[in-house]
Amino acid sequence: MTNLVPIGRALISVSDKSGLLDLARALAARGVELISTGGTSGMLRTAGLKVRDVSDVTGFPEMMDGRVKTLHPNVHGALLALRDDDEHLLAMAAHGIEPIDLLIVNLYPFEETVAKGADHATCIENIDIGGPAMIRAASKNHRFVTVVTDPADYQPLMDQLAAHDGATTLAFRQKMALTAYSRTAAYDAAVSGWLAGEIGETAPRYRAFAGKLAQGLRYGENPHQGAAFYVDGSRREGVATARQWQGKELSYNNINDTDAAFELVAEFGGGAPACAIIKHANPCGVATGATLAEAYARAYDCDRTSAFGGIVALNHPLDAATAEKITEIFTEVVIAPGASDEAKAIFAAKKNLRLLTTAALPDPKSKGLAFKQVAGGFLAQDRDAGSLRPADLKVVTKRAPTEAEMADLLFAWKVAKHVKSNAIIYVKDGATVGVGAGQMSRIDSTRIAARKSQDMAESLGLSQPLTHGSVVASDAFFPFADGLLAAAEAGATAIIQPGGSMRDDEVIAAADAAGLAMIFTGMRHFRH
Repeated sequence: MTNLVPIGRALISVSDKSGLLDLARALAARGVELISTGGTSGMLRTAGLKVRDVSDVTGFPEMMDGRVKTLHPNVHGALLALRDDDEHLLAMAAHGIEPIDLLIVNLYPFEETVAKGADHATCIENIDIGGPAMIRAASKNHRFVTVVTDPADYQPLMDQLAAHDGATTLAFRQKMALTAYSRTAAYDAAVSGWLAGEIGETAPRYRAFAGKLAQGLRYGENPHQGAAFYVDGSRREGVATARQWQGKELSYNNINDTDAAFELVAEFGGGAPACAIIKHANPCGVATGATLAEAYARAYDCDRTSAFGGIVALNHPLDAATAEKITEIFTEVVIAPGASDEAKAIFAAKKNLRLLTTAALPDPKSKGLAFKQVAGGFLAQDRDAGSLRPADLKVVTKRAPTEAEMADLLFAWKVAKHVKSNAIIYVKDGATVGVGAGQMSRIDSTRIAARKSQDMAESLGLSQPLTHGSVVASDAFFPFADGLLAAAEAGATAIIQPGGSMRDDEVIAAADAAGLAMIFTGMRHFRH
């Protein structure tokens, strides 16, 4: 196969013009003929470079508001012709087609247009047609043609030309073709995903997902697994948009747990200061407080053992007082919507502690897809953006919750949404006091959470479990009364659960007999 291929003629058509002038000047200095379109050619001419309009190549002017300019045999033949095929060469000569050795194209900013909330017509106008067609043509013919679709590759291209006297290697062209095909695939995935949303199609015949590499990772969940972190272009606030101020590179598990923590604390919005501490994707403590420092301390007191080496998420900018408390134990990551200079200075003494900040909290109600791989395919579903309205709540017991119990029940319900099923959460005075997660039976989750609460109370020197006087949230219904009665034995006084069991009447009767208040939500929050 052909190895070194010299660059004699380049077609340039870009929306993102960052870094382009330096590249164009470098090409011109090597005697490369420049062909360009529309605004790109105007920019190059203004910079004093000699440019040939693509309309001179095609013999047709740009038309239909620029929709038709490069879709022509003189362009695609120049990109697709095999330089070692006599018939191709004869066809080029017969029709006056001059070969194009380098294609520099990036696409109309469709993803950015959608992310800005543009109207339907504007989004449609930002779907590129000629760009992807040229990219795919050049990529297919990468034995002879170099295609560059990302300004990040301009410098590597210039390095190639400098190292090989104006030519590129096959290995470089193959890598650029891979990037180019991946880019057009991601672009088409964005368009098809947007259109599905526009017409309300929840199960399109083909479903495509795409992402852009944000970070290569040393390994995945375990050292023998390769991994990488990709962003999907949605620009939804969270770990993907966060700035890392210090600490070593995030790992696969760090990113996964940080996302879980920030999504949970976002349930509390920008109201009372709130803190969530996550370990292995489950909360080991969640609390509100008069200050962030108090919220952190209360969350920490739910399960101090598990909090060691955990992930901390805050719903307000990190301040110095909270930073001081967090640094009292080993913490992997802290994420917050901002941080004061004083807090950053405190963290600076902890070199391994990662500090991430974002511009805002994730929106818990924002739409989007979540997917999970299975053998031979994947499952796709809407993100769990469910939240309760007052009209959804149904008191099913003789006793209604008190005002204080109701506040704690709603708090517990927000947490339950982010705990692995079967999930049981005990809450008292705006703080979790026991979390049971990921058990095969609900009663086991109930008992484990209560036992951890008892252990924590003993370590704090208290005479009774933290669950005494608490309320309980269950992410799904109690299939039998035993789980509810175990919660009552732990000291719970009120329950919030979806309801819907065949034995609801039995469970309600048990709650009444125990003097509990119970609310049905009609909504469950399985999280597997």
